[in-house]
Amino acid sequence: MYIGMNRFKVLKDRAGDFEQVWLNRESYLHELDGFIEFHMLRGPEKEDHILYSSYTLWASKAHFDAWTQSVQFKKSHQRAAQPGNGPMTTGHPEFEGFEVIQSKPARQAAE
Repeated sequence: MYIGMNRFKVLKDRAGDFEQVWLNRESYLHELDGFIEFHMLRGPEKEDHILYSSYTLWASKAHFDAWTQSVQFKKSHQRAAQPGNGPMTTGHPEFEGFEVIQSKPARQAAE
């Protein structure tokens, strides 16, 4: 499995706008082979920003790479480049990719 994460340093006064963009955006992830799940995470608040991270889980790095080259990827990222009411982040997101080397499922409830 492969995890792709983007970390966003969101300006405090734009956090609500940032969240609304993500909550209302059209996602095409489900259309791609190998996609398992997506999470948008809100992290700690710092002096000048709030940390957010998008988290996607894929069956393999090859599936993730196919996503980044897909029409669906281009469609889902078009809005990010459109001007709005000024910047929402302190800069570009920071990407981090991880190969899963161990995974343990939650314990099943006793029957």
